[in-house]
Amino acid sequence: MTTTKFPPRPYQLDAIEALRTGWATGAARLAVVLPTGAGKTVVFSHLAHQMLDSLGGRRVLVIAHREELIEQAAAKLLSVDPMLRVGIVKAERDQHQDADVIVASIQTLAVARRREAIRDIGLVIVDECHHAAARTYMEVLRHFGAWDGTPVAGFTATMTRTDGGLAEVWEDVVFRLDILDMISDGFLCDVRGKRITVDTLDLDQVRTRGGDLVDGQLGQALEDSGALDAIAKAYVDHAADRPGVVFTPTVATAQAAAAALEAAGITAAPVWGDMGRDDRRATLTRYTAGDVQVLTNCMVLTEGFDAPHTSCAVIARPTKSPGLYVQMAGRALRPAPGKRDALLLDVMGASTRHKLASMVDLTAREVGEATENKTLREVAEEHAVAEKRRALAARVDAEEINLFGSSAIRWLRTADGTWFIRLTSAMVLFLVRDPGTRLYRMRRWTQAHGAHPPRDDVARPLPEALAWLEQQARILAPGAFVSKQARWRAAKPSPKQLGLCRRLGLLVPRGASAGDVADLIDQDRVSRVLGQLILPAA
Repeated sequence: MTTTKFPPRPYQLDAIEALRTGWATGAARLAVVLPTGAGKTVVFSHLAHQMLDSLGGRRVLVIAHREELIEQAAAKLLSVDPMLRVGIVKAERDQHQDADVIVASIQTLAVARRREAIRDIGLVIVDECHHAAARTYMEVLRHFGAWDGTPVAGFTATMTRTDGGLAEVWEDVVFRLDILDMISDGFLCDVRGKRITVDTLDLDQVRTRGGDLVDGQLGQALEDSGALDAIAKAYVDHAADRPGVVFTPTVATAQAAAAALEAAGITAAPVWGDMGRDDRRATLTRYTAGDVQVLTNCMVLTEGFDAPHTSCAVIARPTKSPGLYVQMAGRALRPAPGKRDALLLDVMGASTRHKLASMVDLTAREVGEATENKTLREVAEEHAVAEKRRALAARVDAEEINLFGSSAIRWLRTADGTWFIRLTSAMVLFLVRDPGTRLYRMRRWTQAHGAHPPRDDVARPLPEALAWLEQQARILAPGAFVSKQARWRAAKPSPKQLGLCRRLGLLVPRGASAGDVADLIDQDRVSRVLGQLILPAA
């Protein structure tokens, strides 16, 4: 058999290989997590195509839970291999007798006689497998041998479920691809986020159930606060030329949001779960054709909705669930001709005690806080640069502490981290970091002349700079002043020292020696002196 369309991308082949390797090592129920737009249907279509020859005459069962997903899966399987016999089992359709691959709805398989009629299954594929902890899925998977050695592959964009239980189903996630990898490789559009803050929207009054805000109360709060008019205005202001989808918590909110957009001059239409099949299909067709600019929906476009030209997603269903946020936002990330990027408009209250999901939750990587007008990739790159700087600073700091700590000279550090040697009350030697390098320059401060460089003002590596300044210290001050081992340092603090600490507001630790107290005083004085300096340019 030859593949005619949708040749697999490298990462899709890697996902298939990870599944087959996992099954070969004895695991049965394995999952793959791919971002929305990564082509999960293409992956499992190629998987089914590859596996059929090794199943000894047994068949492949694909389980999905929505009509759109079922039709998509069947069409993609035939595109990958037109010679496959693909049957659909849902409601009145029962095409499993001669099929190589059966695409079935979970609702139909929940009926015992319907699933019992399907025999000889050698591989089970579960689309949107984050639903698989539900009792219906568990019953169906047990029936088809998921706990008795039949290989099972689950595919999802987000392995999260608010009521838990997924670990009981899936033994391992064998392949995971991050959205930032997809963006970097050009398989998904970069995305930027913008907040729509509605001052009158009080999300703190909306109850939480199952870990997320309650849909009905959330919808009422959005309508009562005037948020829908704010959404329409924000769409005109920020996305007037973008086709988009609006996610709302209730059917009434989806309908009202469409009306608000229409009033603002944006062609919009609502879709919802119980809408007539023909009407919903007709509305989606009008959107795909460009006759409708914005679709508003009550959570029916989070899965299986494939319209790559969509370049704006309005999250008018604020959520605490990163998984749900990913499902909504992901609808806008597929690339399309002429599409520059995707825009996420997040509806927010003026303030909230809730930690709501946002653009940065699209990636599993730590990227810090989202920044207005920055894309996800830009935010991630800035965070990576900052992390490298922090790591370098920590490494340099560790090197400094080790070097200065092993020195016989009494090195101290100011409040802002400058290393110094106090020679007398009127003279200090100190080091300054050369900007942008790991080199150091030497400086001397005197009460009479302030800070000034040496005649040969050269930036040097830290060990050289340290040795050079220590040599100067030994020349300019008696050894007892600058040595860490000076005998006077082990004595008890003098009344004069303790009185000065009280006047300066310095806390003297219990058991401190005269040397410890002298260090406290010098660090305080030199921190104030050097903190006021404008150092001469190198």
